[in-house]
Amino acid sequence: MQHIENNPASKPAIKTATYLFLSIFFLPMVALAEAAPASAKTPATNSLTQALGHWGVKNCSERMNQLSGFVGYNKSSAAMALMPPSQVNQRMLPIAMEIPTENGAAYVSANFAPNQANHCGASYDAVVYWEQGCADIAENRFKAYKNIGALGNEMTVLDGGIATKVFLMPAGSGCVSIKKEVVL
Repeated sequence: MQHIENNPASKPAIKTATYLFLSIFFLPMVALAEAAPASAKTPATNSLTQALGHWGVKNCSERMNQLSGFVGYNKSSAAMALMPPSQVNQRMLPIAMEIPTENGAAYVSANFAPNQANHCGASYDAVVYWEQGCADIAENRFKAYKNIGALGNEMTVLDGGIATKVFLMPAGSGCVSIKKEVVL
């Protein structure tokens, strides 16, 4: 593993790591609860996109910038990319992100697939712990989503359309939300 500083001048000469640690910036997780990446404006190239570009990731840079811009960014967040050993522009690229929130940290897992029909396919899962119960979270944080029942015995499924689902899982007196979305 190798830690990479968020400085364009520090481009490594040789790729020796399978994992790439990145310092990136994020907005509050509340945005993940109610917005969709397709409606978000793409900001200027952010530090995540820049750092991965230094490692040769180019084919999905626009989509990465769109998605990471959608989830926002701040200097307290971090990311780890599981870099393929070769052909980084031709292979799936998973990225794990830790995003500070008012209740601790949230986890966002994003996957980017180059050379798809839409140029670069992407999906993400945003996992957030809420201190309120799942019924309250469904009603107040995901009010635009339709409750379509249970996944199994414990988890409730909320429908945000063909490419977006939210899974609510009881966790003690609180709730864990897992928002899963395919970026079309």
